[in-house]
Amino acid sequence: MHTELSSQYAQRADALEAQSILKKCVHCGFCTATCPTYQLLGDELDGPRGRIYLIKQVLEGATPTRKTQTHLDRCLTCRNCETTCPSGVDYGHLVDIGRKIVDEAVPRPAVESFTRWALKTGLPSPAFGPAMALGQAVRPLLPAAIAAKVPAKQPIRAWPEPDASHKQVLLLRGCVQPSMAPNINAAAARVLHALGFSATEVSAATCCGAVKYHLNDHEGGKAHMRQNIDAWWPLIEAGRVHAIVMTASGCGAMVKDYAHALKDDPAYAAKAARVVELTKDLSETVGEAVGNAFLERNSAAVRESTEFVAIKNKVKPKLVFHPPCTLQHGQKLRGGVESLLQSCGFDVQLATRDAHLCCGSAGTYSVLQPELATQLRNNKLQALEQSKPTVIVSANIGCITHLQSGTETPVRHWVEVLDDALADSAAA
Repeated sequence: MHTELSSQYAQRADALEAQSILKKCVHCGFCTATCPTYQLLGDELDGPRGRIYLIKQVLEGATPTRKTQTHLDRCLTCRNCETTCPSGVDYGHLVDIGRKIVDEAVPRPAVESFTRWALKTGLPSPAFGPAMALGQAVRPLLPAAIAAKVPAKQPIRAWPEPDASHKQVLLLRGCVQPSMAPNINAAAARVLHALGFSATEVSAATCCGAVKYHLNDHEGGKAHMRQNIDAWWPLIEAGRVHAIVMTASGCGAMVKDYAHALKDDPAYAAKAARVVELTKDLSETVGEAVGNAFLERNSAAVRESTEFVAIKNKVKPKLVFHPPCTLQHGQKLRGGVESLLQSCGFDVQLATRDAHLCCGSAGTYSVLQPELATQLRNNKLQALEQSKPTVIVSANIGCITHLQSGTETPVRHWVEVLDDALADSAAA
């Protein structure tokens, strides 16, 4: 798609990047067929191809309007279109650039501006934890719509004691997960410990940067990225970090993008690239280690049993897995969680109708676009619950919370059910 940048954008680095991305688009429309918002709304401008045209027109000098802004806002940034695209169009980065440029030109209504400011300021803030604790304390008194976004208080089992003989990995606490689902990282630490890893949270690390970055505050998002790199760097530089493990796939997709986001920062570009090299989704680290454990168990040379071999024949809940968009489209990781859980003896539903589609959580999307988010959630739950699972499992705190708001079936992180199985096996 040929794009002639207007004079006001001809020297802007982000506009030049957008122009380069646009060159790959061949107008084929394959992306439209798999776009969740196009499927719901049936409007070309609410699909990737239409949004690409809108961005192209703005870059070529067309004046963006409130309507332009609305169509870009409705995009979930699920990146399903990237998975579908035969030409490799980097739509995720393109829509980030397009939204930022449009927001610079189109003022938002006061209430909408305040809501977006409150989200990007409040969610990564240290004040979010106390606010969530208060919400949990008065949850029975809250209106149903608000209570649905406040998960019940979660019990936390103890972290394992550090073991100097283990490989050291870092876990990112993130911004909302410690308050909304604090047992996820604790469960991950226990599972990793059983596999020979010692997990640490670096207290100076903060939000991954996604909240601000995807609300068009790119500089605020980059500030969080730099803070995390600074927090991790002494351990990385000392050679003490085997991996930086992400328990939230949304954070993982963002951290794996640090090298791109900071490519023009001379002080951080090389460090960001090293962080990306070390960053793994939890399913990658655990999946590889569990696979090795079973290989060792089946070889004649090593130990006769492992904790993971021991749980294989235990009775466990029937699961169905919801793959977050940030895992399957953002990080291009598909099938790993399901295979891992199956190898440990879980009954896992491998595929559901429209498994590639977004559940509607999409970071702050469920707050900013509640009607569309609810439709997508309900469609997703209908598909997930067809197999009548005991538990729905996922890999991202946003998806877990959003799905749980629409069902009585427990929705948990997959590592928590694996951790429970290990605990039950140890107690038997």
